[in-house]
Amino acid sequence: MNSAYINSIGKFLPGQPISNDQIEDYLGKIGGQASKARHRILQSNGIQQRYYALDRQQNTTYLNSQMAAAAVRNALLKMNLEPTAVDLLACATSWSDLLIPGFGSMVHGELPEFSSLEITSNQGVCCAGIAALKYAASQVELGKKQVAVAVASELASRLFKHTHFEAQSRFKNGGEKLPFDTEFLRWMLSDGAGSFLIQNQPRADNISLKIEWIELVSHANAYPLCMYAGTEDETAQKSWMDYPSYADAAATGAINLRQNIRRLDDVIKLGVEGWLKLIESRRVEPKEIDWLLCHYSSDFFRGKIVELLQKADCMIPQEKWFTNLYTRGNTGCASIYLMLEELFYSGKLRSGQKIFCFVPESGRYTTAYMMLSVVEASTVAFSSLTEQYNSLQDSNSTQEINFLHPNSLSPNQQREENIQFASVNFSQGSIQAEQPNSVASDLLRQLAQAWLEFEHQLRSVPIGEQIASGRVYSRRLQSFVT
Repeated sequence: MNSAYINSIGKFLPGQPISNDQIEDYLGKIGGQASKARHRILQSNGIQQRYYALDRQQNTTYLNSQMAAAAVRNALLKMNLEPTAVDLLACATSWSDLLIPGFGSMVHGELPEFSSLEITSNQGVCCAGIAALKYAASQVELGKKQVAVAVASELASRLFKHTHFEAQSRFKNGGEKLPFDTEFLRWMLSDGAGSFLIQNQPRADNISLKIEWIELVSHANAYPLCMYAGTEDETAQKSWMDYPSYADAAATGAINLRQNIRRLDDVIKLGVEGWLKLIESRRVEPKEIDWLLCHYSSDFFRGKIVELLQKADCMIPQEKWFTNLYTRGNTGCASIYLMLEELFYSGKLRSGQKIFCFVPESGRYTTAYMMLSVVEASTVAFSSLTEQYNSLQDSNSTQEINFLHPNSLSPNQQREENIQFASVNFSQGSIQAEQPNSVASDLLRQLAQAWLEFEHQLRSVPIGEQIASGRVYSRRLQSFVT
């Protein structure tokens, strides 16, 4: 099995950075009225600037597929690699320019300098970019492809043009105000594209990122919609295509992009639950992480993640966290690409460092995790020799350790010996250690994981979902009451 290395990272950000005060100059004011919620939402998310593929007249300046193609070219340029060398193009977005064909076809169509090759289209929300990368990396690892490109691109701004809302019957002539689940996203999302160039050998002239593993987990079987478009409510029982006409669907707002912010805590909890499972299985060792790249849509949710990790006693120090949310904005599935691009070329990475990436998706509750390590070409050759040596020494080293420490306890015995020193308080979902040690840390993590899993399982029971959503069925009234 080959290894897969990210050897170059490309980006494309349309136009000039747009400050908070300029947003409505590009998106427009609905009914000519400035938004009353904008300032509060921007203050909470912490974003200071973003990029839009729109001009001040709300004209689209780049197609989504054109932005993706530009990011791909940027990655190739940084490697000075011929386009014809690429034999796989994996593309991701939340909202393509066209309904049909797939986004991959449209991006490939914007790259006439490429050869005929295999393409894929990954449609989703924030995790779609990781899904595209995972497919591309797996094909390189299997030896099926030699040079693969994964690209993620988002063009959200055109969904929020004032004219879209003014054409809807509810908001005409200064009627109803935008519901918060739509208004919220207007000040959260922005445009941009990123791309990874993946090969089975690291660069000889620079650092590379070795893809150690990628994991994606969906919880859609147990949770309803959280972020969606194409229907009027979370039940999704009526698609925009089920209306008498497309105009009727648009007029009623069925095509609006929405997010139920009351459910966002569940997105974070599920993401941290998966994180704790990775720690428990020793696939993630918090002390060994040099960089944490966490895709959170708002600075507000960073605090939520920190709180949960601290309670579970597996916090990665915040000086190891890296994000460019505040200067690039929330670009959906392209966010993790743009974060890695900036870190990759920052001069801060050193050979042997580990980078852990965490991407929660609110669409219908998906979470992605990725472990990368920084390598140089010379390091790879040395590591190969080291692995061969270690494999020959495994049995002997185990015997030697036991001989040097004949009275040492097994891990299970050590746990029993020290458990009396751990004092744990479990109250209202809060877990705290009064006398932390290695055993207490294990217990905190396991209890936090158990609590999050319990909440998760509770939601799969109908009454649990009703309670969580604030709706309880009353047999006496034979109706749902809040």
